[in-house]
Amino acid sequence: MTLRLSLVQLDYTVGDFDGNAQLMAQAVAAAGPADLIVFSELSLSGYYPADKLDLPAFRAGQARALEQLISLSEQTGAALAFGMATPNDGAGKAWFNSLVVLQGGQEILRYHKQLLPDYDVFNEQRHFEPGPRHPAVIELAGVRVGFLICEDVWHDAAGLYAQDPAADLAQAGAQLMVSINASPSSVGKQAQRDALFASVSRRLKLPLVFVNQVGGNDSLVFDGASLAVDPALGVVARLPGFETAQQSLEFDPARGFGQAGAALTAAAAAPALNDSRFYYQQILLGLRSYLRKIGGRSVVVGSSGGIDSALTLALARDALGAENVHAVTMPSRVSTAGSVSDSAILCRNLGIALHEFPIAPLVDAYGTGFAAAFDCDLSGLALENLQSRVRGTILMAFSNRNGPMLLTTGNKSEVAVGYCTLYGDTNGGLNLIGDLYKTEVFELAREFNRIHGAEVIPEAIIVKEPSAELAEGQRDSDSLPPYPVLDEILKWHIEGAALRPEEAAVAAAFVEQLMQEAGGPETVARVQQLVARSEFKRRQAPPIIKLRGRAFGAGWQMPIAAR
Repeated sequence: MTLRLSLVQLDYTVGDFDGNAQLMAQAVAAAGPADLIVFSELSLSGYYPADKLDLPAFRAGQARALEQLISLSEQTGAALAFGMATPNDGAGKAWFNSLVVLQGGQEILRYHKQLLPDYDVFNEQRHFEPGPRHPAVIELAGVRVGFLICEDVWHDAAGLYAQDPAADLAQAGAQLMVSINASPSSVGKQAQRDALFASVSRRLKLPLVFVNQVGGNDSLVFDGASLAVDPALGVVARLPGFETAQQSLEFDPARGFGQAGAALTAAAAAPALNDSRFYYQQILLGLRSYLRKIGGRSVVVGSSGGIDSALTLALARDALGAENVHAVTMPSRVSTAGSVSDSAILCRNLGIALHEFPIAPLVDAYGTGFAAAFDCDLSGLALENLQSRVRGTILMAFSNRNGPMLLTTGNKSEVAVGYCTLYGDTNGGLNLIGDLYKTEVFELAREFNRIHGAEVIPEAIIVKEPSAELAEGQRDSDSLPPYPVLDEILKWHIEGAALRPEEAAVAAAFVEQLMQEAGGPETVARVQQLVARSEFKRRQAPPIIKLRGRAFGAGWQMPIAAR
């Protein structure tokens, strides 16, 4: 009594029903002998379709793709388990988030997700009706297999639900639990999943299979890392992280999981990635996937000679290749010599083209026109921001004329407190480092050089004192607390409980100590005020690749007109 499984993690495009069905068909063809081929949550539509569910074309496109899978199931001996939205003909929301099993051209199971997350980046209760409390258990190859969808298994971690669908499966006599998922990646998430699923499996004495999707959809990146868990051993099989993959497993209720006839007895440890190496992998996958799905091929970055633009250029080069990355340096009258020379060295090291466009003539022309029109000088903050906006306009013109998408280069510390210029350095189609605090930007730059075994990002850039270079002698520290101080306040204020326990403890202790020091309470209050007053900027900024527990975007919903 052995069940042959094929676990499939793919990079789906939201709304590309035909393309997604084709990917699934290719996986079926590559599966080899299998009794059950398992795909991820909402695999037919891609996760998360959001308000596309309200469009007439969604229903028609999904129905067409479903027919393709039904035809495919007629041609294979395996059962196909996948996720899709199914209509709710009763009261409530118009759709269920469902798992469907096809076999021999027939639907043999339809299960509706019971626990719908409505926190952080999730908004499933907006679109889906919770499924009834009904364990979904069928027999395949003599094994009683129970099915769940993502949050249904996260009962232990979320602490939000009275229902426990996983326990219901165990009580219904399931011998194996299969969970299909769309679990976004963030730092520490793999370790969290390992602990959660091992706990659930051990508590219920029920082996578990977790199948996740992979790839970037807007701000979210899905890391795959699908796995199999034994109640006694923990994780015994794991698919790679950050890449599409497919793996065959065997399951025997008496012997557990196996492969090629041999039992899996040794736990598979999660890859040992430090935070910076994790950020590197997540950003590269997020950029590649995002650009492909919007039909883009290349990017352009404004190169200031500072650490943020340098890291953005370096990451883009590794993700897309040097031939698909363009850099533009735009010195002004207040730019230091290093802003151009350091940019030149960086781009030479990266092998990418660097264009130079001095902005002094344009800024001067604005100043002359401004004085003539309004009878006053263009000076102070207005003049500083004008330089940033001139640069943003040049970069957008380059993008419009030549096609590459502009990447925004603001880090999380600056985005949080509004240390950026609307319609200037906030221009762009995607931000790679907007969920990295400034101190993490420095760490990742050094890690980038370690990855490549060379000083690709020049040390002169890494050790340079941060400056927007919009005024003579300007330094970030003139306007902001030192970044090691600012970043701990921001972690405590923005992420709070979303931090990993060790990070939360450090940030809380830091702020508690700061509050006892002279000027400390005023510093904390000022940072909080800056965060609140900058909300209108973040609303107009491009998507930020989510890397940490709580990022600006869908997981940060704050009013603008508020005190």
